[in-house]
Amino acid sequence: MELQNIEIREALRQAIDEEMTHDPRVLIMGEEVAQYNGAYKVTKGLLDKWGPMRVVDTPISENGFVGLAIGAALTGLRPIVEFMSWNFSFVAADQLISNASKIYYMSAGRFHVPIVFRGCNGSAAQVSCQHSHCVEAMYGNLPGWVIISPSNAYDAKGLLKSAIRFNNPVLFLENEPEYGDKMDIPTDEYTIPIGKAKVIREGRHATLISYSRMIKFCLLAAKELAKKGFEIEIIDLRTIKPLDIATVAASVRKTHRAVLVEEGHLFAGISAEMGFQIMEHCFDSLDAPLVRVCQRETPMPYSKVLECQTIPNPERIIAALETVLL
Repeated sequence: MELQNIEIREALRQAIDEEMTHDPRVLIMGEEVAQYNGAYKVTKGLLDKWGPMRVVDTPISENGFVGLAIGAALTGLRPIVEFMSWNFSFVAADQLISNASKIYYMSAGRFHVPIVFRGCNGSAAQVSCQHSHCVEAMYGNLPGWVIISPSNAYDAKGLLKSAIRFNNPVLFLENEPEYGDKMDIPTDEYTIPIGKAKVIREGRHATLISYSRMIKFCLLAAKELAKKGFEIEIIDLRTIKPLDIATVAASVRKTHRAVLVEEGHLFAGISAEMGFQIMEHCFDSLDAPLVRVCQRETPMPYSKVLECQTIPNPERIIAALETVLL
């Protein structure tokens, strides 16, 4: 198998380009996706290749272009909508929540809404509290969505291709500090099934469960604890909703301990839901209480020092693991 070493942004660009080749109904729209090649260069070169009818620059009007995309999907197209930041999706909350997520149900299955909404989620570097929201728990509370959040280039490409082919709305959450991360991925076409978590590190003493950018911190924590003789199993959820509780439960039944890590807030977060499901399925297998490592219950500070202490970091994850291990 031939491999290519590419960044996450290039993996996403390839996924979009391949799906536009595969299906003439696919188009992408958003702020600066065309002439500027995308705010993070994910759509670099697509305007030159596909033209302005399929790579569409929009005004700064999220409520308007999300409504446009919903209408386009209902009439046979398959839009990809790029939010420059998921924080800006709040401007389009009515279109997203009242329309995109509910039309399939309200039409008794007669109308599909095949749209991928994608863009940066969570904190970047000193963009403060109005540009650092993690939206997965807010949107995850509502039925009608599939929510995906990959942690590496291989998963980003394979999952985005699957999302574009999916017949109802997908929220695809990326992370700005990760766009430049590289790895080897196949040059041949591939997809990754939606709704399947992955064990990315085998272990026997405790299970670490996370997704997106936090996987990098989990790997650092596991590597540090390996020096003390502890083998930590790590699960990358990849798809947040639907949650692959079967893979999670199998690991927890093996290790008997679990730490749940997310960049979002502690209260009513993804780890809260995941923890409850672990209790439902694995209560008799647990030898220690579940521990969560989340963003602290405060708006994101602008200070770089405070920002690093607000989101989960390897030190906090190590401390949580030691709580369940020792």
